[in-house]
Amino acid sequence: MKVPFKVVSGSITAPKGFRAAGVFCDIKRLGTGKGSQKGKKRDIALIISAVPATVAGMFTTNQVCAAPVKVCVERVKGGIAQAIVVNSGNANACTGKQGMKDALEMTSVVADQFHLSKQYVLVGSTGRIGVTMPMENVKSGIKDAAWRVNSTTENANQVAEAIMTSDTKPKQIAVEVQLGGKTVTIGGICKGAGMIQPGMSATGARPAAVPQGLHATMLSFITTDAAIQASVLQVALEEATAQSFNRITVDGDMSTNDTVLVLANALAENDAITSVKSKDFAAFQTALNYVCLELAKMIVRDGEGVSRFVTVRVNGAKTFADADSAARAVANSALVKTSWNGGDPNWGRIIDAIGYSAATVVEEKVDIGYSAPGSKKIILSLKRGQPTKSTFKALCAAVAPKEFDLHINLNVGKAGALMYAADLTEEYVEFNKGDVTDPGSLGG
Repeated sequence: MKVPFKVVSGSITAPKGFRAAGVFCDIKRLGTGKGSQKGKKRDIALIISAVPATVAGMFTTNQVCAAPVKVCVERVKGGIAQAIVVNSGNANACTGKQGMKDALEMTSVVADQFHLSKQYVLVGSTGRIGVTMPMENVKSGIKDAAWRVNSTTENANQVAEAIMTSDTKPKQIAVEVQLGGKTVTIGGICKGAGMIQPGMSATGARPAAVPQGLHATMLSFITTDAAIQASVLQVALEEATAQSFNRITVDGDMSTNDTVLVLANALAENDAITSVKSKDFAAFQTALNYVCLELAKMIVRDGEGVSRFVTVRVNGAKTFADADSAARAVANSALVKTSWNGGDPNWGRIIDAIGYSAATVVEEKVDIGYSAPGSKKIILSLKRGQPTKSTFKALCAAVAPKEFDLHINLNVGKAGALMYAADLTEEYVEFNKGDVTDPGSLGG
């Protein structure tokens, strides 16, 4: 179902009734990577709805998860939220009882500032693992941000900046969609560049929303003025996440902090969406899918050291799990990723990765080829397990662009899956190895 929607400015403050602000309060005490050395970069942010909103969330399935994730998993179960506080510079992960106390205190300070129930306040963190929060700075920052919340585009920009760690650019989007004659807006921001292969579920428990490998954090905060029941919103978010954030990889690592939260405050005054079978739900789902996918792609394109964006498309698998396994094996292979970086159409590395995946593979049936993004004009390097007559020069030309599609057909079934992936560069290694004589250069 194709639903027309319009991209608009403002991201998280574009929907009615949402205000936001981001400030600097010097949270970073031990570096979160060279990309965070941006001087007095904003490092704490607030997102506030004028009224209580329905809420949905997706969370990391890493068995080691941060205190903020644990807080959000429980509070999202209530179906209502009104505020989000999020910081960069410190993950508040592996910080024990103190970490949980600090995460709860962050929500309490926000609740006091806006006279809310603390149960309606959610929290997110990103940065270095295993460092306790500098709470005096954090509390001061929250109070400062509380005075500055506004619904301007500039305020949305502040929040998009405040959640960044090794990101080189803010990531945000907003769209308008018509639901029952009412204009509904969905706005979103996200962050992420390293430690990227999310596999999120509604409760943080495995399995995730899609099968995934068990491997810098990705965070996304989405606002909408749609009227939609919490349980229905959760269904929509699970579907959107399954085909966006859970389909990306930069380095194959799943963070302790991966989180997606959606607040829906009903101020658009559309007829409330209470069924997944309604026409309005289908329109809302399409718009939310677009927002999440665009944000997810921004993460891969801004990945640490990334120079190429590759869509890995696997078809002809026996099952979706097989297709997913093959796609992830290829997308996360260091040998495949380095060949992409060098512009080498090395199908040998690709079929090797397919072969060691959990997928059912018959060597004599595998096809491998390349195309421009979204194009059906594929140049094959391998056909039924054998090299084609395509010249090396032609294949090199196919993988020379900064973005291209890799097509893999296992030809043993009808299932398919895809991954949005990145190459592996010298810059990634240089960025992440850090320098132990300079703690500020050490990553999360």
